[in-house]
Amino acid sequence: MAKVTMLNMAGAQAGEIELNDAIFGIEPNENAVHAVVKNYLANQRQGTQSAKTRAEVRGGGRKPFRQKGTGRHRQGSSTDPSQVGGGIVFAPKPRDYRYTLPKKLRRLAMKSALSSKVAEKEIIVLDELKFDAPKTKEMVKVLANVKAAKKALIVMAEKDENVVKSAANIPGVRTALVGTMNVYEIINHESFIITQEAAKKIEEVYL
Repeated sequence: MAKVTMLNMAGAQAGEIELNDAIFGIEPNENAVHAVVKNYLANQRQGTQSAKTRAEVRGGGRKPFRQKGTGRHRQGSSTDPSQVGGGIVFAPKPRDYRYTLPKKLRRLAMKSALSSKVAEKEIIVLDELKFDAPKTKEMVKVLANVKAAKKALIVMAEKDENVVKSAANIPGVRTALVGTMNVYEIINHESFIITQEAAKKIEEVYL
């Protein structure tokens, strides 16, 4: 079991927490992480790009100019891709870029991402994270107290509107739940901030 120092919202030590090595202490698998990140980015693509082929552009009903004597190359249709206003060769069409990966691979990637945060000492565990009301200034103060990086991901066990709204206007700071966090966001943020409750829930979900 890896032991990590737990902090309170003031940045002072509030004890230690043991993190399960099966989730937070494995040898990171870079290939699994790469595959899952690539899959995540592909799934975010809208795939709405579209252009017209020579069959779809307007015109082409008659020969644009006579075959010989003009000094130009022979041409039979104004829809030809070589003509101004003509169609596009291999025109892109709307398509779905989504694809799925095996569950075991996704779980391995998640464990690898979490383990890398522990190994690189980029994980910050808080005993609790609560606000009486949404206050951006209070969240900024907490992040400064725990010495979080400019890009930080805050993971909670349960949704707390006060926490979400307090972090919403801070550039580079994102909030997520244990059930909605993903590998891309974990590795894309320098600081991985979780509450004690969230750490236990992660172990319940991924053990």
